[in-house]
Amino acid sequence: MYSRRKMLRRSLSLAATAYVSTRLSGCALGTDTAALSAVEFSHGVASGDPEDDAVLLWTRAVPELNAANAEIGWEVASDPQFDRVLRSGRSSTSASRDFTVKVDVRELTPGSTFYYRFVGVNGSSPIGRARTLPSGELEELRLAVFSCSNYPAGYFHAYANAAKRADIDAFVHLGDYYYEYGSGGYATERAGQLGRELSPDNSGELYTLDDYRRRYALYRSDTDLQALHAAAPMLAVWDDHEIANDTWRDGAENHSADEGDFGARRAAAVQAYFEWMPLRPIVPDSEGRIYRSFTFGDLVDLHMLDTRLTGRDKQLAYGEFFDEESGMINASAFAQALGAPDRSLLGDEQRTWLYGALEASEARWQVLGQQVLMARMTLPAPMLSQLFAGNGLEATAPLMEELLADKAGLAAGEALSEERRRRLATVLPYNLDAWDGYPAERERLYAVAGRLEKELIVLAGDTHNAWYSELRDGGGRRVGAELATSSVSSPGMESYLSLDDSSARMLERAMVGLIDELRYCDLKRRGYLEVSFRHSGCSARWHLLDSVTERRVSVESKELQIRA
Repeated sequence: MYSRRKMLRRSLSLAATAYVSTRLSGCALGTDTAALSAVEFSHGVASGDPEDDAVLLWTRAVPELNAANAEIGWEVASDPQFDRVLRSGRSSTSASRDFTVKVDVRELTPGSTFYYRFVGVNGSSPIGRARTLPSGELEELRLAVFSCSNYPAGYFHAYANAAKRADIDAFVHLGDYYYEYGSGGYATERAGQLGRELSPDNSGELYTLDDYRRRYALYRSDTDLQALHAAAPMLAVWDDHEIANDTWRDGAENHSADEGDFGARRAAAVQAYFEWMPLRPIVPDSEGRIYRSFTFGDLVDLHMLDTRLTGRDKQLAYGEFFDEESGMINASAFAQALGAPDRSLLGDEQRTWLYGALEASEARWQVLGQQVLMARMTLPAPMLSQLFAGNGLEATAPLMEELLADKAGLAAGEALSEERRRRLATVLPYNLDAWDGYPAERERLYAVAGRLEKELIVLAGDTHNAWYSELRDGGGRRVGAELATSSVSSPGMESYLSLDDSSARMLERAMVGLIDELRYCDLKRRGYLEVSFRHSGCSARWHLLDSVTERRVSVESKELQIRA
């Protein structure tokens, strides 16, 4: 039986095959297609992981007649008609990597747009558009940020909207690209009505390499997701559902002993991820390393982090500290466990890499692309208890109003009773799966950013809701801002708290009023985030949909200038 390390090395070595093309190695394809295979390009094309002189191209070429191998051609041109082909070549693929193809095209011009396609003897793939990273002075950068796309839960309108945007330089995907649950699981109740049921041969929960590969194939059959991938390069990291819910370094909430070895499941998921996503192959010995940086001229350094597999300690749970005799949380034991100085989200290797990248960067903006909320999202314990005990917002509303009034009064210098002060001050994080569950790790990062005089812009996903927070360290010093995207289609707080429009607005007002770092939230709508960077400032625009279950939708945008 393989150890976890050996399984990961084996799966990554299989997934890490890419054809590397330079001006010397790229050969002319021309009209000589006779030696190519008859294939189907039914999952579209994609580009990703751009550098200033390179870009990675992806497709899946499934051969006809159940052949075990396929030979295809590829072309890169400066125009969409392919009148000016700059590079071309050939690549092979096989069932050992699920017929996926990666071509790492190098020695390209910085800051330029290219068009690409793949070719079989029987026809061509759709045409994709890719960009290399700019070098030198850069006036503006626009990123579109996505997270949490659940195929059975609704249509991918967010992808479709962004794909039409020619002014977006790159797409950033912060994970939960798909979900591992089976039919009848999370957010599948309307799948049949929407025509978005899981495939019959992939309707169970995902455990094996074949399971994960088939789920990617289903998601990539979606024409809106195909359009997104074809429109611009994607910079992606995984979150938990690419493996299993609430994944940590050595396990997951959605994995039990009777479901087999977690190391084998993780290795299968990681292999499928690197086969199907437009990422450069990684060094096999890195055990699934996915953290890396992208430099956009002198304007932005984007550091993509892994807060799941690399170094995360197991999440704490309030239930572990519940005292049955008193019926209360053992607050002292909880605080001690939560604040343990060695409690890690990043792991030693990634932490060292990130600190070094921040120190070496000369860009105007330091941007962290990562999965979970970094801001302190703490609420008064009585309110949190009522909300998540199933009492509903209507029953909790009087308490929320009292707390808001008390906080406003305290800020205005009014005298409050000791009991009411204590009620306001006794706060708990609502999500221990986020950075709130790893506060010592967060303070270490804030201290390094402060020492280096680097202000952070943090991008986050995971929660299925939109958030903007000002980040402050334990001493109250501002260290940056966090911009969190809503989900593409996964239901958010409006679902598990049963919020209509009115109650959602009520809770939004209460959360902004009671959470010190929070400045804006939308708790009801799906969509994506657009972030624009200039040397003079940064702005965020949330594009929010009125539905993901109707074919025709409207999009409302909320724009905020981010304090620099």
